[in-house]
Amino acid sequence: MTEDTNSTPESPETPASGGSDVPPDHLAIDPRSEYFDAEILRRGVGIRFKGSVRTNIEEYNIPEGWVRVQAGKTMDRKGRPLTIKLTGPVEAWFEDLGDNPPVNKAG
Repeated sequence: MTEDTNSTPESPETPASGGSDVPPDHLAIDPRSEYFDAEILRRGVGIRFKGSVRTNIEEYNIPEGWVRVQAGKTMDRKGRPLTIKLTGPVEAWFEDLGDNPPVNKAG
């Protein structure tokens, strides 16, 4: 019976992780950001911005409809890449889920 009790908490976790088959609304690749999450980034997140798939996104926010991209090779005074904010429709999905994954987009 303890095994059933132990598997019962695991069962809700599995659907929760199954329910988290869409990336978060806000994610950044900079470890200093409060929106950085290494576990999520390890899975691979695909981003579609204004209808085209982008691979150079530094940070995104789906509800607010913006992404941050690096502005060429320009660096700020602390040696970090200079980024610019672009606005438009943003969609995100996990790349490890195959050809037709669930997509997180503003609704």
